[in-house]
Amino acid sequence: MPSDVSAILLDAGGVLIFPAPELLVPPLRAAGIDASASLLEQAHYRAMAAQDVTATAPVAGTWWHEYLLSYLGACGVPETDRDRVAEEVNRHVTGPTWTHVGAGVMDGLRAVAGLGLPLGIVSNSDGTVAAELARLGVCYADGTKAAAGAIRMGVVLDSAVVGVAKPDPGIFRVALEALRIAGDSTVWHVGDSVRYDVAGARAAGLRPVHMDPYGFCPAPDGHTHVRNLAEVAELAAG
Repeated sequence: MPSDVSAILLDAGGVLIFPAPELLVPPLRAAGIDASASLLEQAHYRAMAAQDVTATAPVAGTWWHEYLLSYLGACGVPETDRDRVAEEVNRHVTGPTWTHVGAGVMDGLRAVAGLGLPLGIVSNSDGTVAAELARLGVCYADGTKAAAGAIRMGVVLDSAVVGVAKPDPGIFRVALEALRIAGDSTVWHVGDSVRYDVAGARAAGLRPVHMDPYGFCPAPDGHTHVRNLAEVAELAAG
């Protein structure tokens, strides 16, 4: 076990899972945009960076819409067409939207799990994240039936279930209590947002690790950046 890392907490969206390409590719192609896997991945991180620099966080119920407009803009959709394309995307949403497991995620997650540290998921979500991560074979906590190959976690927290969301440090306290560990800088939280993950980890006294594979972070000073989960494992192993 690495001596200077006592536990690792992971965000779900942007670290493990991403919006389903089958929801996004057809409307983007109809708008004349070649929606490659690389373009979609970069669009996610640009959309998160765009939210990080807004003066205020989205109000309840508007996060997905604002994210989607920024996402479509990052894909090259003109501003005048974004609302129309967003409506087309939402027209086909009939269930969970964050169902795409990122490239290299499972290999990276297995490397992180191989460190032998307490692990947990801390996600701002809508009440479905634990079931979706298990169904997709990504990870699970005790009491959740999971697909083959899923990695066992000490806890999987969903803000809609626990009633507190990042950047409020309270959600991290729930995770730490579940893992039975103290909250200090030896606990890492890996997430894709400065506003929610970096700020929340800092408020809880944890070490923020920003998943920022393309260097889009708008405020890069003072916290660690990684490109993927394999890098997290390498850093934690020393």
